[in-house]
Amino acid sequence: MAEVAPFPVPEVVERVRREEDWDRYLPPRAKGLRWKVEQRVKRLLDIVVSAVLLVLLAPLMLAIAALIRLTSEGPIFYPWKVLGHRARPFQGYKFRTMVPNADELKATMMSLNEMTGPVFKIRNDPRVTPIGRILRKYSLDELPQLWSVLRGDMSLVGPRPPSPTEFAAFEPWQRGKLAVTPGITCLWQVMGRSEISDFNEWARLDLEYIANWSLWLDLKILLRTVPVVVRGRGAY
Repeated sequence: MAEVAPFPVPEVVERVRREEDWDRYLPPRAKGLRWKVEQRVKRLLDIVVSAVLLVLLAPLMLAIAALIRLTSEGPIFYPWKVLGHRARPFQGYKFRTMVPNADELKATMMSLNEMTGPVFKIRNDPRVTPIGRILRKYSLDELPQLWSVLRGDMSLVGPRPPSPTEFAAFEPWQRGKLAVTPGITCLWQVMGRSEISDFNEWARLDLEYIANWSLWLDLKILLRTVPVVVRGRGAY
């Protein structure tokens, strides 16, 4: 029985998901036993680390939820409808950092986009709430994604998941970023985030990560993520 998507996606996404040869984006060593074993270790680490962090960070997450509730109208969480491993749709969550009708307002702001390609990002986005600006600067809005890691929809490290509409606008070579499980942090995150305004460069970094993946590379990215997040570099 075919898996039912948790939300509607463009027909092109379903077609690419079914017909794409995802293995062609993986390095030749992905066929070997070592790759498979290390992928299982990676998944085990994702489960352990995400579970521990969800417990340790629970007081902070409760405080953030209270601040969002007290300072702006709307829900605490933003339902994040994106594509995961091999373009499989899944719904994650972020702390809401924008006004409730942010998605509707986006259509009127496309001319302000500061990214080249299918991704939309602008500095000083007027849709962002005052608390949301702080949360986004230090990536605190992404803490609920630890639940997606625990579930297996995401990993701690991997290419950032795109929305279905973003993916539908990808050039064919850019689709390869979803040949592996997406992550909370990645090379793009530690090398500048939104300061990298060319989506081609972002996708190139993701493919570089896949080609050179190892547990050691994941560890290095995680260690580099900490100072980047603390400084709030490239976040808006």
